[in-house]
Amino acid sequence: MAVDEARATAPPVSAWPGNLPPMPVMDHAQFGPVESIALTRTQQLVGAFMARNWAQIPHVTHHDEAPIDAADALRKRLGAEQHIKLTLVPLLIKAVVQALRALPRFNASLAPGGDRLVLKRYFHIGVAVEVPGGLVVPVIRDCDKKSLAELAAELADKAERARGRGLPMAEMSGGCFTISSLGAIGGTGFTPIINAPEVAILGVTRSTERLALVDGQLQTRTMLPLSLSYDHRVINGTDAARFCRLVADALAQPAMLADPFHTSMR
Repeated sequence: MAVDEARATAPPVSAWPGNLPPMPVMDHAQFGPVESIALTRTQQLVGAFMARNWAQIPHVTHHDEAPIDAADALRKRLGAEQHIKLTLVPLLIKAVVQALRALPRFNASLAPGGDRLVLKRYFHIGVAVEVPGGLVVPVIRDCDKKSLAELAAELADKAERARGRGLPMAEMSGGCFTISSLGAIGGTGFTPIINAPEVAILGVTRSTERLALVDGQLQTRTMLPLSLSYDHRVINGTDAARFCRLVADALAQPAMLADPFHTSMR
C-alpha cells in the first residue's frame, strides 16, 4: 500500500492522548511457548498513572552531575555522631528544597484548565520506594523544617511499612516534587516520569569516581549523575539547568544542609 493511500484510509486521530487508537491485540502463543503472569493491583495502578502522565505531559529530561565528596564525608560523620544510617537521600531532599525555594515554578502544579499555576508554600517531597511487585512514592512533609536525622528516620519508617503492610494513600499524597534514586543499583542516567500533578522529578543513579583538574591539581572526585524530567508547559530548559546547578552546588558545599538549628543535629 502506498504511503498516501495508507494515510487516506487511516482513521482520524485526535491530538488528545485519550482518543488514540488502542494497542493491537495479539496471540503471542502462535509464535512459541508463553506464560501469563497476573500483574499485582499496585503494578496495574502505577502503570495506568505512568501511562497517563507520559501521554499527557510534555516531558523533557535535563542531565547533569554533582560532586558529592563533601556530602559523603558529611553524611558519614553525622551518621557516626548520631548513631544512625544516613544515606545520601536526606541530603538530596535538603538540596532539592533549597532549589525549590530559589525557583518556585518547580514547586507548583498546573491548574486543570492549563491557565493558572498553583505555587505551593510548603515543601513535601516524595521519594520513590521499590516494593514487592511495584513502586510507591511515600511523601515526607515539611522537609524544610526537619533535620537530616529526622528525614532519615521518617524515610526508613515509611519504606519499611511500604514494603510490609503498605501505606495509606494519605501518606502518598500531597507531594510537591519527587526523587527517584537508582544509586544502589547502577546506571548513568535515565528519564524518570513526572508524578502528576507535580511538574518535575529528579532521578539519580550510581556515583562514579573520576579524575578532575582542580586549581591546577589533578584530583579524584566522586560525581553523582542527575536526571531532571520537567513539564515543558511550565518549565523551560534554562531553568531546568539552573535547578540542577543549585542542587549540585548545595551537595558540593553541604554544610548548610545539616540544619544546625535543629537540636537533633547539634
